[in-house]
Amino acid sequence: MKRVILMIMDSMGVGEEPDAPAYGDAGANTFLHAAENTEGFRIPNLQKLGLGNIENAGGGNFVLPKEKITGSFGRMREMSRGKDTITGHWEICGIETLTPFKTYPDGFPKEFIEKFEAAIGTEVLGNYPASGTVIIEELGDEHEATGKPIVYTSADSVFQIAANTDVIPLERLYEICETARGMLVGDWACGRVIARPYIRRDGKRIRTADRRDYAVAPPEPTLLDKVSAAGQTVYAVGKIHDIFDGQGCTVSVHTDGNMDGVDKTLEAMKEDFGGLIFTNLVDFDSLYGHRRNPSGYGRAIMDFDKRIPEILAAMKEEDILVITADHGNDPVHSGFDHTREYVPVLICGAGVRAGVDIGTRKTFADCGRTIAEYLGVEKTAMGESFLKDITE
Repeated sequence: MKRVILMIMDSMGVGEEPDAPAYGDAGANTFLHAAENTEGFRIPNLQKLGLGNIENAGGGNFVLPKEKITGSFGRMREMSRGKDTITGHWEICGIETLTPFKTYPDGFPKEFIEKFEAAIGTEVLGNYPASGTVIIEELGDEHEATGKPIVYTSADSVFQIAANTDVIPLERLYEICETARGMLVGDWACGRVIARPYIRRDGKRIRTADRRDYAVAPPEPTLLDKVSAAGQTVYAVGKIHDIFDGQGCTVSVHTDGNMDGVDKTLEAMKEDFGGLIFTNLVDFDSLYGHRRNPSGYGRAIMDFDKRIPEILAAMKEEDILVITADHGNDPVHSGFDHTREYVPVLICGAGVRAGVDIGTRKTFADCGRTIAEYLGVEKTAMGESFLKDITE
């Protein structure tokens, strides 16, 4: 049974795209800036897969001789408008986003907030762009005293709702988010509603792993739909289920950070099925990119690098491993937003040629089209397969 393990190093870009200046992202290079700001940075396993040999990746500091590379490698350019999570994942799976998701740099309109408050039966706090860890400190005391949920946004198209679960129980927080999801359409369109629960422990406010994303549904079938329609398994690990609104997923598991994401991927790999294991490793983005923590980002890359031998050892004869990203999030860039960057694509498996540079792909969708061809399912709506380049 053929199977693809597709792992997203969320936000691990490898250098600015040509249109990066239009997004305010000139000079962005997530991988390079994480590496050069991390003491003792070493990634021997990602190097063997070809990461350092990708054009401009890592500033040329991680290049290996071709004969030492065990997989095929390249980089992909985003064709869609925008640089958010949904846009990147959807393009990988065959959808081009022509109109960027609407953002709210001044907070959500007063008219919407008033209708939302009426719908949930309480006033809200906040309603401005903020870091999630910062705003719960700014407004946490008032929230915990009044029971009013904290709402905020970012440079992405997101409506985030934070609450102490001792004040607003988790299931009630999810209900509030579902109400918001139903309202954020039309003139108030928004890409994602995100539940951001937290607890207090030893006087500190700590966000929990019970985050839940409520995304808009893909407007047309994606790679996930193609695979599941063919009777194969789509095993979604992490926030993949949320990003695609569950569309095309046959099995879904949530995760508590990067290492738990790797653990659950390994658990899925032990099972016998054909199809797609699709994993998002969110910590790169949420813990280090958005928080502008380059050394933390670099250590997270090294932590993932150490797990790669386990992943390779768990692969079956016809498995193919694909490692890529959905956008950049340069941890030394200004602000707290994603960055418009090329993303790496690393491919390995028993049937994959070693040392093949597939160059710069015109769209992320080439990845999904290649996976569809390998699995023998209906091709995605866009993209050009590079399967023959890496297997013949």
